[in-house]
Amino acid sequence: MAEGLVIIPTYNESENIEKLLRNVFSLQRIFSVLVVDDGSPDGTAEIVERLMPEFPNHLHLLKRTKKTGLGRAYIAGFQWALQKDFDLIFEMDADFSHNPNDLIRLYNSCTKDGYDMAIGSRYITGVNVVNWPMSRVLLSWGASKYVQWITGMGIKDTTAGFVCYRRQVLESMDLSKIRFVGYAFQIEMKYKAFLKGFKIKEIPVIFTDRTKGASKMSKGIISEAIFGVVNMRFKKLFNRLDI
Repeated sequence: MAEGLVIIPTYNESENIEKLLRNVFSLQRIFSVLVVDDGSPDGTAEIVERLMPEFPNHLHLLKRTKKTGLGRAYIAGFQWALQKDFDLIFEMDADFSHNPNDLIRLYNSCTKDGYDMAIGSRYITGVNVVNWPMSRVLLSWGASKYVQWITGMGIKDTTAGFVCYRRQVLESMDLSKIRFVGYAFQIEMKYKAFLKGFKIKEIPVIFTDRTKGASKMSKGIISEAIFGVVNMRFKKLFNRLDI
């Protein structure tokens, strides 16, 4: 029986997806995987479909018709997962920026150490990022400091996308009211879990920039994160934030 569900959103990840899936399924812990593909024109979904008979009952595919943002893909994956009996639900990128071996460490934090949410953190023990230009390191690190200052959260890597949730964390939220779609989605999920009083742990990981495929970062995503955080904080101050 699977010990958790790993949700992997994809858009044009044909160069990475098969190797990543084989890595996850080779781990000592047995995980199921849900690939949420946003209509990749490069055949990502077809690769997953080809592999599904090789990993019956553990590899799943949710095909969406178009790219509507990281947050929307994850919400669709969360809703799918909550219809099943998974107790642990993970977020993970498709481009090997997250080491599949670290899934075990996130798993242990929630099962053995009793945390409700475990975050694979780039900044809990300094700056653990490989192959990023200094400008992007400073942007990401600065963004997390900015979010900490605005929200009062003690989380050092607020935009991290490598996360393990206990089922009850997601069940406690009205997922239809999660507003943001880019990296601000990651901030919003952490902020709402923090406000609800869930026990959150950051686990140090090494983040390695992709070597294949194209980055999905854009100016719109950055703008959403900067202004969205302020908006959330003001709503919380006036008791208008849906948590």
